[in-house]
Amino acid sequence: MIEPSVKKGQELELTIESLAYGGKGIARVDDFVIFVKNAIPGQKVRALLYRKRKGFGEARPLEILSESKYVVDPPCEHFPVCGGCKVQQLDYAEQLAQKKQQVENIFQRQAGLDDFTLDEVIPAEDIFNYRNKMEFTFSNKRWVLHGESEDAERDFALGMHIPKRWDKILNINTCHLMPESGNDILNKAKSLAQEFKLKPYNQRTHNGFLRYLAFRFGHNTGDIMVNIVTSYENTDLLKPMVDGLIDAFPQITTVVNNINTRKADVSFGEYELLLHGKPVLEEKIGNLSFEISANSFFQTNTVMAEKLYETALAGADLSGEEVVYDLYSGTGSISLFLAQKAKEVHGFEVIVSAVEDATRNAVNNQIGNVKFHVANLDNYFKFSKGKKYPKPDIIVVDPPRAGMHKFMTDYLPKFEAEKIIYISCNPTTQARDTEVLLQKGYELKRLTLVDMFPHTPHIETVGIFQKN
Repeated sequence: MIEPSVKKGQELELTIESLAYGGKGIARVDDFVIFVKNAIPGQKVRALLYRKRKGFGEARPLEILSESKYVVDPPCEHFPVCGGCKVQQLDYAEQLAQKKQQVENIFQRQAGLDDFTLDEVIPAEDIFNYRNKMEFTFSNKRWVLHGESEDAERDFALGMHIPKRWDKILNINTCHLMPESGNDILNKAKSLAQEFKLKPYNQRTHNGFLRYLAFRFGHNTGDIMVNIVTSYENTDLLKPMVDGLIDAFPQITTVVNNINTRKADVSFGEYELLLHGKPVLEEKIGNLSFEISANSFFQTNTVMAEKLYETALAGADLSGEEVVYDLYSGTGSISLFLAQKAKEVHGFEVIVSAVEDATRNAVNNQIGNVKFHVANLDNYFKFSKGKKYPKPDIIVVDPPRAGMHKFMTDYLPKFEAEKIIYISCNPTTQARDTEVLLQKGYELKRLTLVDMFPHTPHIETVGIFQKN
């Protein structure tokens, strides 16, 4: 291989050909691939090569020399500093085209499927205000924007982490991905916290009280859950802020306080206190209703979640005689969807509160042919041979972004299910697991992309595997 002529620190004129998975633009110099931050297909940019590795480089644009025909005006004042929306400046139709190309390239390269093409792309119905869950971080280290005065407030922020900075938070006034009511509550919470002098948490010293503010929204019910995560328990200290929120927004149906005393930068508390209303948020998908607690997994786009489940249900093609396993079952939404047309469904999930939610959801929906089990799917079936479950005809897997544990990927074919329905939020790990399933006697019959997350690099797919 001929060493490319480019050098670290060099300024280059680059034409952006496409988007890589993750949202960076792709350009080439003599077949040397360069990933360019905040660039979209069709742009010609002057860029600085700040990193060079074997086989690729990374650059950041200094100037747009000619604009892309796909460019649009991003509505968000925080774009692109925030980093949550990577491609808000890219026309939505082109966003879909790029995601489609990314998935096809990943499956051709990683799963060894030559000339692979997606069977279907289902676009989002709403490209803004679609998220039913958002999480914001309190910090005493506010990211100071270019051009701000030197005496600007720096010791309080409520917002998002600056990309690749764990210690700096960008103050967020408006996020266009969540419902408008969420922005009003966000800004009120910010002003109340400052009015009552509640100290934000310091990631370096581990002092301070307020850590996170998280919302859940019932798209079809109107429920709103506010979850305030603190570093220790002190409801008297929190009460004025909670009362202020409830007075300003009587539509809030739940306020909970998760207490996280650990140094770990997570919003999942060691325990939870109910401060107002009911302990769960209620949501509906199709003809099913769900009760969702603060820490349980639920698809973050309610409208598109229904389309996702309909895609899985169509792929399952149930006759009413099948036994179904739902691995990584969360609050049971997929399980209950399938149980309406299956003989029997067993859901397996590691988070105890999610299993409790799922069981309650089954009871509330009067669905009696589904059972939920607490299970760490990294090893559960390996150590549970004494337990009696009926042999599955169909297995649904919906693993976290890291994909299935290697043990589960290898073990899955041993169930000898006729079909495996693999729902994924990460095409790279899905392609990796696909290669194993193909070697173990399964054929990928259909792959559908369901766009749950417009303006972001996140991709959701549904793969239908049939036993040979």
